[in-house]
Amino acid sequence: MRYMLMHKLDENTPGAFDPSPEFIQDMGGYIEEVAKAGVLLAAEGLEKSSEESARVTVTKGKATVIDGPFTETKELIAGFGLLEVRSKEEAVEWAKRYADLFGRHGIDVEVDVRRVSEGPMES
Repeated sequence: MRYMLMHKLDENTPGAFDPSPEFIQDMGGYIEEVAKAGVLLAAEGLEKSSEESARVTVTKGKATVIDGPFTETKELIAGFGLLEVRSKEEAVEWAKRYADLFGRHGIDVEVDVRRVSEGPMES
């Protein structure tokens, strides 16, 4: 089963998108551990919404594009990991360890754990 871990940060919090060298080192250790466990498929961090971002919305059939930054949004997806695990419980355990990494550095974070749909998309 594939699960996506998505972490959200408030980009208005100082330092939230500018991690310390210690945090980067700890994150590298976590990524290495997940990779060695054989469950990591992909992982990336995202830039602030002020860095070459856009939001596309469709309302009543009309598309609207808004360039970042998204000042009205408190929490933005700041990164993700894609894991191949045996169960939701295993995905949650990895997510808790991931969230704890942020907590040890004084960063408030929310991590969503979502199962990836494995069926064909319906049209």
